[in-house]
Amino acid sequence: MRRLQNFIGGSYRDAEDGPTAPLIDPSTGAVFAEAPVSGAADVDQALRVAAEAFVSWRRTTPSERSLALFRIADAIEARGEELVRAECENTGKPFQLTMDEELPPALDQIRFFAGAARHLQGLAAAEYIAGHTSFVRREPIGVCGAVTPWNYPFMMAIWKFGPALAAGNTMVLKPSDTTPVSSLLLAEIMAEHLPPGVFNVVCGDRDTGRALVVHDIPAMVSVTGSVRAGMEVAAAAAPSLKRVHLELGGKAPVIVFDDADAAVAAAGIAGAGYFNAGQDCTAATRVLAGPRVHDEFLAALVEQAEGSVVGGTEVDGADFGPLNNLTQLERVSGFIDRVPAHATVNTGGMAVGERGYCYAPTVVSGLRQDDELVQSEVFGPVITVQRFSDEAEALQWANGVEYGLASSVWTRDHGRGMRMARDLDFGCVWINTHIPLVAEMPHGGFKRSGYGKDLSTYGFEDYTRIKHVMSNIEA
Repeated sequence: MRRLQNFIGGSYRDAEDGPTAPLIDPSTGAVFAEAPVSGAADVDQALRVAAEAFVSWRRTTPSERSLALFRIADAIEARGEELVRAECENTGKPFQLTMDEELPPALDQIRFFAGAARHLQGLAAAEYIAGHTSFVRREPIGVCGAVTPWNYPFMMAIWKFGPALAAGNTMVLKPSDTTPVSSLLLAEIMAEHLPPGVFNVVCGDRDTGRALVVHDIPAMVSVTGSVRAGMEVAAAAAPSLKRVHLELGGKAPVIVFDDADAAVAAAGIAGAGYFNAGQDCTAATRVLAGPRVHDEFLAALVEQAEGSVVGGTEVDGADFGPLNNLTQLERVSGFIDRVPAHATVNTGGMAVGERGYCYAPTVVSGLRQDDELVQSEVFGPVITVQRFSDEAEALQWANGVEYGLASSVWTRDHGRGMRMARDLDFGCVWINTHIPLVAEMPHGGFKRSGYGKDLSTYGFEDYTRIKHVMSNIEA
């Protein structure tokens, strides 16, 4: 049985005390390793090491930090297969799909932040009052605590450390208790190109994360997770007034108007709804279809679902893999068990396979706006379809949830697309596509989907603080 360790100060270290927890391959349901459930002493140790490293790391030049990140990207690319195999062992994702769809953008995102390190933005230095020159310093915040989820372990780690390290911060990251393997391997790879203590990984559970958030050392905590987790983090961080960066849940509306090509829309939406088994806060899982296109679209979506291949790490051609853990399988199953009598499960609605946590791609129609499946994030391969009557109702239903992360509109009418983009209360609006992300554009939501941006220069700026410097040039 493999026994994992924390990665602190440039090397692996045993946790000081506390139990260990089994790690389970979601493809098989079998235990393959155990990880420490680190306590407050381990968190304190990692944070103190990160604080010590910050003293010198913050003094590095942007070009030095940029070069380090470029070298890290190259090193990860050279060990890409090893990293993806670690990711798949821990998540059950199909190996080749992960190699093709997750590794390339992850590398691109590191390289983007490597470039961003050398492009700090600010007002021009000038004499805004006579005899005094003012300019803006954009500085690192300090030690950043980060908590990442189990749906994209290594990519979410990159979304955290990329901007943080580029800006001159140091970091202690706590991965999900079910998926620490790839984050630890990332830390090992990065240690070859960073001073000890700049990036640290502490394994553990919810209590470990809470110890990280309430500790006095972090100047900022960045969390990707559920709305509940985000609310708890915001409350725990409030007494020390540390910065909080939250990317939380989603319930993306997907509005298919009558002029859309039903078959094309169904193919794109199925791909965006079932990718990663629907375990994506931007997943296309809540379709609102026009009155005339509804039936044709629903039939096409059912056909897409029934043609999807579900399988674990080594299943060739799998479109998506298992749910992450038994608790999530039971949660998704519970949503379907509670489908109201006025709705129809058109296809799917059950676990598949003799072992592991795979769930069939599912389509549910006939739901009402206040139904649980419409209002709550399922985080599984379940797509709902509602029939709307007109544009105003589509917009009302789309915005009628507590989330505000992502959305999409499918139409040939440019004006309609632009109107919807203006009025949809979501941090991202895709038109005639759904789910592509690029490093240059911000990702983040409104309402209970959190605040702060990942990716882009906006995400980079979130990890900096601004200082005004004024000098009396007549003195």
